[in-house]
Order: sequence, then C-alpha cells, then structure tokens
Amino acid sequence: MALIAEQLSLTVDRVRYLDDLSFTLERGRLHTLIGRTQAGKTTLLRTIAGLQRVDSGRLELDGESFLTRPVWERDVAMVYEQFINYPHLSVLDNVAFPLRRRGLSVDVARERARAVLERVNLRGFEDRRPSQLSGGQQQRVALARALARSADVLLLDEPLANLDYKLREAMREELRGLFSDQGDAIVLYTTTEPAEAMMLGDVVLVMHEGRLLQAGRPDDVFDRPATTAVAAVINDPPMNVVSGAIEDGLIRLGGGRSLALPAHMRGLGPGRYQFGIRAVELELGSADDVVGTVTFSEVSGSETFIHVETPFGPLVLQIEGVHGFALNADVPVAINPDRLFAFGPDDRLVAAP
Repeated sequence: MALIAEQLSLTVDRVRYLDDLSFTLERGRLHTLIGRTQAGKTTLLRTIAGLQRVDSGRLELDGESFLTRPVWERDVAMVYEQFINYPHLSVLDNVAFPLRRRGLSVDVARERARAVLERVNLRGFEDRRPSQLSGGQQQRVALARALARSADVLLLDEPLANLDYKLREAMREELRGLFSDQGDAIVLYTTTEPAEAMMLGDVVLVMHEGRLLQAGRPDDVFDRPATTAVAAVINDPPMNVVSGAIEDGLIRLGGGRSLALPAHMRGLGPGRYQFGIRAVELELGSADDVVGTVTFSEVSGSETFIHVETPFGPLVLQIEGVHGFALNADVPVAINPDRLFAFGPDDRLVAAP
C-alpha cells in the first residue's frame, strides 16, 4: 500500500507551484525530496497534510482519496524548518501533548514521550522548558513530538536547515536510525542538500520549479541524472555543463579544443550535445590542457573551489587541500573524457560514464 499522487497541479497568481506531479510513496521506506528553494517542496508537503488545496489531480492513501479527507482526519505528523515547540510546557509535556489530544491517559502519554526522548538523546531534559535548550535540542523536541504520534504519514520540511554544519552532520547519522523504526509509515523528508538526500533516502525524488524530474534509488539518480536540471540539483556545486559537438570521432568544444571520444559515447551520432562533468572530477593540469582564467576561489574546510572561465564556458573545480589562487590568474584544467556525461539538445541524458 502507498500514497499515490497523480497530476497534482496548483497555480497561484500565475505562478505554477505544482506542475502535474505524479509519484508513489511506499510504506516502510524513507523518501527524500530534494530541490532548490521555491522548487515547490513545502507546497507539496502542505498539500499532503491538508493545509493547501490544489487546482486538480488525485492523492490517494491505500486506495482511498486523501484530498477529500479533512485535516483533522489525516493521520499526518509534520516537522517544520522553523522548529515549533510550546514554550510554556516542559520538554516531556511538549512530546506528550499530541498523545493526550488523541485520548491517551497522562501516564501512558508521558511513558511513550519518555521513550521517544531517549531515542533522540534527550533523556534527562524532560523537565526543562524549550527556552533552556540549544537550537539543536529544540529541533529534537519537535522531531520527538512527531515520532511519538506514530502517524501514518511523517512529513519533514528541511528539519536540519537551521542547525550549524557539525550538528547537521551528527543528526543525519541519527535520523537514519530513527526513521527506520517507523514501521510501515510513509516518510517524506525535504532538503536542499544533495549529501543529505543521498545519505538518508531509500528513494530520492528530484523537484524543480514545481515539477518532479526524476525518482529512484540514490545511486541511480546520482549516476544517471535524467536531465541537466537534475544534474545541477543533485550535485554541490552543480555539475559543470558546457555545449559542444561530436564530430569525426571527437568531442569538439569551443575555442578549438577537442577531446577523445570515450567508450561510453561511441554509440552517439554526430551532432550538438551538452557535456557535463562534476567539479570533483576536474583536476589542475599541465600546459597541454585547457587554460582557464580564475574568476573566484574559496576555501571550504579542507577543499578549495576554483571558478574559472574557459574558451567554452565557465567551470568549477573542487580540489583537495587549501590553495590560494590570484584573481585573473591562468590555470590549466585537465578534463578526463571518461568522466563526461552527454545530454541531448532536449537536455535529457544520452550517455553516462
């Protein structure tokens, strides 16, 4: 059984928030929905929760219409990016509150709340108020309240977005275990972070400008992005994509640069294509390689990102170590044809390494 959407559409003030969305979310699996800001992720979650009406389409849970079911009859728990806790209640009562609303006794609700608080590593914090907790701990309280309900559908709207980098890393590891204990619930987790989507999801759904572009196993989506838009969304930094052609058994790029045609592209006919390569697959080369001009460089942790302008377009390199590059300096860039993706004129993938 599953939550099935067919052709969900929503337009507000001529802006298309949901554009003919169709997908299936299976029970017992963790689905991550990745997309940039304003891709429509929150709108979709609000639609599933019953907080947003759509113009057209169908949404069914286990074969029954979900769109016509009132909000209060939908067994849905939701965790927001901006964690929401009741400031006048203790941590324990924050988590127990929805259980009391469902008719459980005080003792039973609190017992279940304590068990969930232990799962999110908040044992010993039961009597504190939310204001006495760190941001990460407050988000854990909001998460515990949703988990305690054991809802049919669990929706998480970028729940780690407001946490610092180290805390996000730590909580990603924990979340995978927490969600695996949700039985046959349907779990949908939204994020803008490719690493988060790939790490957490059994199934990854890629959304862009209100449309669902691809859905599948994390490795399938990463290894075979269906379009250039998918390739941009699921890579950080976005995959480099440049225009070129296949002619005379070679890849022809701008500025008279040619590359050997790799084995995985030998079935492609001559013509115009777009070629993609991840930043991490590019390397600093030698004088015989493409020469690019540095337009920007930045150090992030133990890696350096170099933005260069080449005769066939801009590229971003991601190299290990801390390096300094002067603005407008010339750097050689080595492109390995065996790591290139090829996309057709319609932006769809036609060959992958």
